[in-house]
Amino acid sequence: MIERILYRKDMLKCAMCYDAPCSTACPKLEPDKLLRSIWFDNEKVAAASLPKENPCISCDATCEKACVRSGKVPVKDLITRLYDEVKPSLEVSLPKDEIHLRTEICGIPLENPFLLSSSVVASSYDMCSRAFEAGWAGASFKTICNFDIHEASPRFSAIKGSDGNIIGFKNIEQLSDHSVEENMEIFRHLKKTHPTKFILASIMGRNDEEWETLSRLCEENGADAIELNFSCPNMAEEGLGSDIGQDPELVGRFTKAARRGATIPILAKLTPNVATMSPAAEAALRGGADGLSAINTIKSITGVNLHTYVAGPSVHGKSALGGYSGNAVKPIALRFMAELGKNPKLKGMHISGMGGIENWSDALEFILLGAGSVQVTTAVMQYGYRIIDDLKAGLNYYLAEKALNNVSDLIGLSLDTVSETTDVLERDTIVFPRFDKDRCIGCGRCVIACSDGGHQAIKISDDRKISLDGSRCVGCHLCVLVCPEEAIGSSRKRVHRSK
Repeated sequence: MIERILYRKDMLKCAMCYDAPCSTACPKLEPDKLLRSIWFDNEKVAAASLPKENPCISCDATCEKACVRSGKVPVKDLITRLYDEVKPSLEVSLPKDEIHLRTEICGIPLENPFLLSSSVVASSYDMCSRAFEAGWAGASFKTICNFDIHEASPRFSAIKGSDGNIIGFKNIEQLSDHSVEENMEIFRHLKKTHPTKFILASIMGRNDEEWETLSRLCEENGADAIELNFSCPNMAEEGLGSDIGQDPELVGRFTKAARRGATIPILAKLTPNVATMSPAAEAALRGGADGLSAINTIKSITGVNLHTYVAGPSVHGKSALGGYSGNAVKPIALRFMAELGKNPKLKGMHISGMGGIENWSDALEFILLGAGSVQVTTAVMQYGYRIIDDLKAGLNYYLAEKALNNVSDLIGLSLDTVSETTDVLERDTIVFPRFDKDRCIGCGRCVIACSDGGHQAIKISDDRKISLDGSRCVGCHLCVLVCPEEAIGSSRKRVHRSK
């Protein structure tokens, strides 16, 4: 994988606008799409889509003047760098079609592996229709139930990074507030207008009869498959959502009830609010599930207001535990993905992965750990349905680079590299950090980190040059992670540790 040349820090001021003025002002290109591709780790596709000659060379940067943050986003420079630094390194052309993205869920065809996950982003006919037209292969519709839903306001809070973008998102939202009849009408309408799109009907019951009845109704009204919500952490009543997912006996019982109501595939959506997910997954299999969905959101508190002393979101001076999502939860989601993917008892079950997916490379990580499809919510809430363009294009280009015929060829390829314990790791050699003197700006962040959090192996001279003391370095690579300029990498040479 070639080194990323365009840094996201050059994009920090880009608001990724609706109906972006930069593209309206540019007669030759669509700068907003190119900038989004840079943001979503998709520079190669952006560069490959450019015309042969760079129109920015003779341009007075009208796009930058039209920007809502006029003069603060280096649009011309970013596009020029695509031409000068990325385009020459491309090894393959843009694929002519998306045939290699085709896959399936339990034998049902999908035009690509990308679905909306069960949430507000898939909660009405209009929303699902617009998403389908944008290019999403399907949607897990917001969970259908037989009980009244009354939402709190406000119901979201977030943790933001230094660039102002959401990295962790908390919601205390519950299930669909449409009646069962209204949701069935939505399914019928969607199947009529979008017959090739995949409808995954998320349901939640309070007893065996409700699970069975809802399952039957969804199949009768056009759902392609059913997702059993055993994992929502935000239910007002006890014994629902994640309370079920934490009890394998209940998971098996209600899966069996749903199976009595339907013949179409059933996926059990499992909670991450457990030590291990396999007991519930195996119970779902015994109950008749064909697949699994994971993960749902994680019970959380995102912060406490230091003046009102109320955790967020504050609802008339009170708050509650809520579901945490967004890119911050991806490491936890991948951990559970690997657990399910490596479990031999679950072999053959479809796994639909989710939890922090923002770009195509995030999605690919889930696939490499066993997911056959992926679902997205929080990134859509932040950036819109339009992110499907870069999800599909990035993954499709990757397949072309690797000369792979189908995305399914990647499922589970990384599972053998993952161990639940560290006792399998080689410990007799050291991989030293490698310093790029041309990129280093002499800030000394590596020195501080190594001095106060490492092994005092990095020094800085009076003229701000960095040097490494190999006799002290243990190869932990903390310096690699803290460098703001990505000027430190890994040496290709392994050095045997002194005895």
